[in-house]
Amino acid sequence: MPDGDVIEEIFAAFRERGATAYLGEPVSLAEHMLQTALAAENDGADPVMVASALLHDYGHLVHDLPEDSASNGVDTLHEEAGAAWLELHFTPRVTEPLRLHVLAKRYLCAVEPEYLAALSPASRLSLQLQGGPCSPAEVAAFEAGPFGVEAVRLRRWDDVGKIAGLATPPLEHYRPALEAGLRAR
Repeated sequence: MPDGDVIEEIFAAFRERGATAYLGEPVSLAEHMLQTALAAENDGADPVMVASALLHDYGHLVHDLPEDSASNGVDTLHEEAGAAWLELHFTPRVTEPLRLHVLAKRYLCAVEPEYLAALSPASRLSLQLQGGPCSPAEVAAFEAGPFGVEAVRLRRWDDVGKIAGLATPPLEHYRPALEAGLRAR
């Protein structure tokens, strides 16, 4: 699939499924993803990390599970679904932080008690479905593995992308970031 087609397919998924409520938060899935990308931009992230921030929850747009799965005790594994689809087209600098953003939440809950205390009720519910805070062995493995620093940055942007009514740039604004993250052909 040509690069422009991949980006158009991503934009189509945002249009078709992005209005879905975001897991008990006061924003839609598309609003959340755009707010996360904006947080990355505001933090001075390079375009490839902005692309990862924008796409971090893309798995919710490509899996076929209901939006209330977490309420029904089901972990959708959206991080794996998104990374599996996106890694066909994007570099690991885009896909690996988003693959690890759930593990980064579990990691932060284990190493920063104040982080766990600040989680929203919806995020606490998903945390339990995702395995709870990391064990000491999981903390050590996360810290030793690649892309952990990037995943933690992404997680922090993810956490602030839940503000009802926050104005963000339109999706098209992020086309250059997506283009920057594409695999070389």
